[in-house]
Amino acid sequence: MTWDVIVVGAGAAGLVAAERAAARGRRTLLLEKNRKPGVKILISGGTRCNLTHATDARGIVTAYGPPGRFLHSALAALGPQDLVALVEGEGVPTKVEETGKIFPVSDRALDVVGAFLARLRRADCELALGEPLVELERLVEGFRLTTPTRTLLTAKLVLTTGGQSYPGCGTTGDGYRLAMHLGHGLVPPRPALVPVTTSTAWVQELSGVTIPDTQLRLIEPGEKPRVLDTRRGSLLFTHFGMSGPVALDISREVSGHSRPQSLRMECDFLPAVTAAALDERLRTAAAAEGKKQVLSLMPEEVPRRLAEAILAAVGVAADKKAAELGKADRAAVVRAIKQSMVAVNGTRGYAKAEVTAGGIPLAEVDSRTLESKVVPGLYLAGEILDLDGPIGGYNFQAAFSTGWLAGLSV
Repeated sequence: MTWDVIVVGAGAAGLVAAERAAARGRRTLLLEKNRKPGVKILISGGTRCNLTHATDARGIVTAYGPPGRFLHSALAALGPQDLVALVEGEGVPTKVEETGKIFPVSDRALDVVGAFLARLRRADCELALGEPLVELERLVEGFRLTTPTRTLLTAKLVLTTGGQSYPGCGTTGDGYRLAMHLGHGLVPPRPALVPVTTSTAWVQELSGVTIPDTQLRLIEPGEKPRVLDTRRGSLLFTHFGMSGPVALDISREVSGHSRPQSLRMECDFLPAVTAAALDERLRTAAAAEGKKQVLSLMPEEVPRRLAEAILAAVGVAADKKAAELGKADRAAVVRAIKQSMVAVNGTRGYAKAEVTAGGIPLAEVDSRTLESKVVPGLYLAGEILDLDGPIGGYNFQAAFSTGWLAGLSV
C-alpha cells in the first residue's frame, strides 16, 4: 500500500500535520497505536485541554527562551490567534482565564479533539487506529513501514509520536528509537512540568495548602552555591512535596540534574514585599497591637497553616503576645517567609510529567520546514523534538504549530 505521506502518531502535532497534508491533495495516512486519537489532549488540563496561551507568536517564542527561535516559522504558519480561530471555526468557542490559559468554553477536551477530527474527515485523510508501527526502513525513495497487519510504503514520513510523559497515553519514546534508527541523535529525555518531591516534613504536613504567589529558587549547594533557576507563580503543597505551576516550571532543572538529592529549594512566600518592608510591617503591627497573638500579625497573603508552620520552625509560639516579639525573633520570621529552604529528593517521573524535555536535537531539523537534515523526506514535529516550554498552553501551541508546518511542507 503506497501513500504520499504517512504521519505516525495522532496527537496534537499529528492531527494537524495529517490534515494539512491531505487538504493539499497528498494521499495521507495517519497511523496511531492507540484505539482512539488525541489521548493526551483528552486528559490534559484535567480533561479540559489548555489549548494555548493568550499571547502572540513573540510571547510564545519568549516563553521558550533561546530554543524558542526554532519556532519562528511554525508560529508564522499557525500562531495562537490562528489556532483559536481554527477551533472556534469548528463550533468550539474558547475562553481566556485569569492566568492567560485558553480553554474551550465547554471545559471539554473531547470537543477540541472533535474539532480536529472533523477537519481530518473533510480533508479525506485515512485514520488507522490500534495499529502500531513496529519496523521502519529507509528506502532509496521513501520509507517502508511495517505494522502487525500490513506493510506500507510512503514517499514522505512525519514522526509525531510525542515524548515519554504520561506513558499510559502510549507516549513511550517510540519515536526516539525510530529516528535514531534512521541516523538521528538524541538529547537525553527527562520529565518536565512534573511535581517535585521532598522529605522535608513540614512541607508534607501542609498538603493541600496553596500559596497564589510564590518565588522558588533552585540552588545547588557548595562553596559557591549556584542558582540553577528562578520561577514565580502559584505553589501547591502535597503529601509528596510541591506542585502547582511554579514547581512544575522549575522541575526540568531538577530532573536534568545529575544529583537532584543534593539540591535545595528556596521558597519566598511573599515575593511582592521586600524583607526590609516585611520586617517594618511586623514591627509596626506588633507595636500597635501588642496584646494580640503573634499569629495574627502574620501577613494575610500567607495561609494560616503555613503561618503556623513558619512560627513553629523558628521557635516562636503562635500564641505569644505581639508586644513580646523581639528583633531577633522578628528577623527569624522574616527569613522563614522570604527564604525557607526545602530539601529536594527528585520528581514524580514520567508518569506525572506533562511534557518531556530532551528529544531529537533541533540542530538536526530544518526549522523552516520541519524536514530532517539527516534523512531527506523525514519530518519531525511536536514533543519528539528537544523543545519544552512552561506551563500554560505553550507546549500544545508548539505541537500544533510544528505539526501544521510539517503538513504544509511534505
